[in-house]
Amino acid sequence: MKLRVQGSQRSGCRRRALAGIFALALAALPLMGCSLFQKKEDYVPDTPADRLYNEGLFLLNDKQDYKEAAKKFDQVDRENPYSDWARKALLMSAFSYYQSAQYDECIDAAKRYVTLHPASPDAAYAQYLIASSYYDQILDVSRDQERAQKAINAFEEVVHKYPDSEYALSAKKKIEMARDQLAGKEMEIGRFYLKKRDFLGAINRFKVVVTQYQTTREVEEALERLTEAYVALGIIGEAQTAAAVLGHNFPDSPWYKDAYRLLKGQGVEPNEDKSSWISRAFKTMGL
Repeated sequence: MKLRVQGSQRSGCRRRALAGIFALALAALPLMGCSLFQKKEDYVPDTPADRLYNEGLFLLNDKQDYKEAAKKFDQVDRENPYSDWARKALLMSAFSYYQSAQYDECIDAAKRYVTLHPASPDAAYAQYLIASSYYDQILDVSRDQERAQKAINAFEEVVHKYPDSEYALSAKKKIEMARDQLAGKEMEIGRFYLKKRDFLGAINRFKVVVTQYQTTREVEEALERLTEAYVALGIIGEAQTAAAVLGHNFPDSPWYKDAYRLLKGQGVEPNEDKSSWISRAFKTMGL
């Protein structure tokens, strides 16, 4: 059996439905803001991109307020995406963050620039900022050297992708300095093992320096320490080779004098075995 809805009931339902719709409309008004009731002449447009950019330059150059300058440049990029002003502002934002030592923010902005504008003449500088941000955060050799490796990788991008840029030479120099840092870390651990008389552990660390970081300043000490460790183990032939390679490549090094005295104390002199891994490593590097 079907139930019939009386007219008064239907009108009551309609009134309740209309009331519900009206309540929802009122609730939505705050989300819409005041624009429905705002006069046309009261509307304030976004600040022009060129004005924001110049304000950023003023804060950067005249005020040296790098954090606020970065905010202005970010605003240009945010409000005028894909415009020429946004491209310029993104690079300036990265530079401003670098100047204020906000390295993570600099890296993020510079990486965006390289991704969005790989063919730009300024892409080399953006990549250089990425590398410099890692480089400036390198810690002393007693600490983790992850940033040193990241700096090397980023500087190598500058050298390989932009070899003719004005930043390539500086990148090469900083690569060597960062490699010195990595070699220094290996030496620190090797000396620790040597002190603990863990001679095999020490040799493995010094071997890393000799095979991977031959162009660093640490290689002289590494060869002397190898001489010391091999003498302690009674492997005199390898000790003689380490000292001979050290003397051949760095004859005036104080480390060679130490290695020579150590061998003389054993009644032998430096003598290179061409089949030794030490000799092969230096032959491979052309040293």
